[in-house]
Amino acid sequence: MALRHLLLVALALLMVALPAGAPPQAQETIKIGYIDPLSGPFAATGENGLYQFRMAAERINKAGGVLGKKLEIVGFDNKVSPQESLVQLKKVISEGIRFVFQGNSSGVAHAISDAVLKHNQRNPKDRILYLNYSAVDPALTNEKCQYWHFRFDANADMKMAALTDIIKQNKKLTKIYIIGQDYSFGKAVAEAAVKMLGQKRPDLKIVGNELHPIGKVKDFSPYVQKIIASGADAVITGNWGADMINLAKAANEAGLKVPFYTYYAASDGVTAAIGAAGVDRIRLVHESPAPNPKAPTDAAAYYTAYKKLYPKNDVNQPRILTGLEMLAQAINRAKTTDADKVAAALEGAEYTTLNGDRVVMRKADHQLQMPIYISVHTDKNIVFDYDNSGFGLVNESRVELDKATLPTSCKMERPGA
Repeated sequence: MALRHLLLVALALLMVALPAGAPPQAQETIKIGYIDPLSGPFAATGENGLYQFRMAAERINKAGGVLGKKLEIVGFDNKVSPQESLVQLKKVISEGIRFVFQGNSSGVAHAISDAVLKHNQRNPKDRILYLNYSAVDPALTNEKCQYWHFRFDANADMKMAALTDIIKQNKKLTKIYIIGQDYSFGKAVAEAAVKMLGQKRPDLKIVGNELHPIGKVKDFSPYVQKIIASGADAVITGNWGADMINLAKAANEAGLKVPFYTYYAASDGVTAAIGAAGVDRIRLVHESPAPNPKAPTDAAAYYTAYKKLYPKNDVNQPRILTGLEMLAQAINRAKTTDADKVAAALEGAEYTTLNGDRVVMRKADHQLQMPIYISVHTDKNIVFDYDNSGFGLVNESRVELDKATLPTSCKMERPGA
């Protein structure tokens, strides 16, 4: 009797603890996987991305969530390794997560895209979507395009087109040195630079075109000495994370003062490493405007709120909010989390970004079309700096959406076709 009495008491306590009348599904969340580096040399980049996703999810949740449920961001550490990414993708699938974001390293992106395609072909009732927010190898939406992959960042060719237009206008430049990381993205940057400069500035000489191991070079001084010896009066690089930090430090120490045309030379420690030496010399191409000299009201409020939550970090990828909100809207339109129906709802979707830009998810290749911006590293007219350094980015020019749009070679195979 004593045991039976204890069991009845325990059951009564359990019933009290559960919310009255709340069905189990009301307590569920819609989980979003995030596969990116959370340890190793690129951890700062991955962690800041994770924080930005959580901030974006909180914004959506406060507005009512998705299908009446809250979004939950679940981080998976891939150490920027394609092999480790596949291990983490298996965990994502085993946990029943149907949507996965990844951005850092196009090498990782190719591995995930291939694995998602194979999984979806073998498991038509258990499909997932791969949502790419930052891996910009053009092949992913050209010859390697596939239906279950969507990209929310401008690809490397779109960005290089904007950069080379700026270089074309600077008649003082006569010699260019290209340096980048030795993997698919670094190679894509170099290839696009050579091709587009050849078309726009055939008089300009490329005096160096070098790739280095990704995430393994601590001392870039030998590379910087090569740049100096070449007589280059400008540098193009797609380096990011620790590789950009170390390249900037070596350039500063050697007194290299030529212009740099870059993809990711800001935030996550890079801006602080560049410092005063980069003022009016370091230029970036990106998919959203710099927050200076004045950001739109909604964007400024969002950046300020983020800084309060994460004082050591910055909103350096507004496309994270764009990607997550476009996914949320697609789920709401589809009225389900079924990957097939959400993918169909994403195709051709239009969205107005936090900065007021209209963007469109092109159906032909799942490449988001958008305006492209060029900004410059400075300490003037800075409202939102990076790395708490006093330095930041100020907008210099904008390429409108129609001009930024490039053709695609994608031949999309749709399910059931």
